[in-house]
Amino acid sequence: MGVLNIVLHEPEIPANTGNIGRTCVATGTRLHLIEPLGFRLNEKAIKRAGMDYWEHLDVTRYLDYEDFLKKNPGAKIYYATTKAPQTYTDVQYEDDCFIMFGKESAGIPENILVNNQETCVRIPMIGDIRSLNLSNSVAIVLYEALRQHNFAHMNLEGHLRNYEWK
Repeated sequence: MGVLNIVLHEPEIPANTGNIGRTCVATGTRLHLIEPLGFRLNEKAIKRAGMDYWEHLDVTRYLDYEDFLKKNPGAKIYYATTKAPQTYTDVQYEDDCFIMFGKESAGIPENILVNNQETCVRIPMIGDIRSLNLSNSVAIVLYEALRQHNFAHMNLEGHLRNYEWK
């Protein structure tokens, strides 16, 4: 299996990006950040949320969405949005695909979504809830993509510290 890619389009909250960075390190996933960012990457909040994992993160920054597209020609991109007509489990995530999430206050701009309807995906929710927390949304969709690839190269068995499983 190739490496999956998480893309954050103009993220605003450093703690979310830190948590997402930690999830990316734990899963061997690349993180792509499209500017402008709502914070500086050296902020303590990012380091706190990402703990000591941030230095191990494979992260790339882009000036804007056009720069991202230019530097990743032919990329298969899934756009996570509450506005999508299909759910995140309705698609098959290819090796090396990109899964994009928008900024916390507004999501991915609709002018991007409208041109990519076939690869827009949503997480089902009830009622009038606007959206889930960004880092939770990333984890939900990323782990579905990893599940589809049988969690390749990941530890599938846990161990107790002081005892042995029977």
